Amino acid sequence: MEQQNTGLKVLDSLERAKLGFRVFNLPFDEAEEVIDAYVSQGNYDPASVELFKDQLDTQRNIQEKGVELLSTSAQILRQVVSSFIKNWPKPPEDNSSHSG
Repeated sequence: MEQQNTGLKVLDSLERAKLGFRVFNLPFDEAEEVIDAYVSQGNYDPASVELFKDQLDTQRNIQEKGVELLSTSAQILRQVVSSFIKNWPKPPEDNSSHSG
């Protein structure tokens, strides 16, 4: 896809998807290197490349916050269940075998 005002290519959705799969589990610094190596082979608009990197970084931040939220939720749930179990009423003792 050509950008009309500069003649430079922008990363199209197929390229972004392919790059996304390649860098999915990489730390951001390594992912950035893979992206830079890919775009160095073509005449890509730097603004579109930076936009893709920003989107990738934002996605990673969202994933990290999601993991933190899930972890916090699990801790809260454990505390609630533990408290519930501790405060569960005890059944009355059966004294029928002792009377008589």
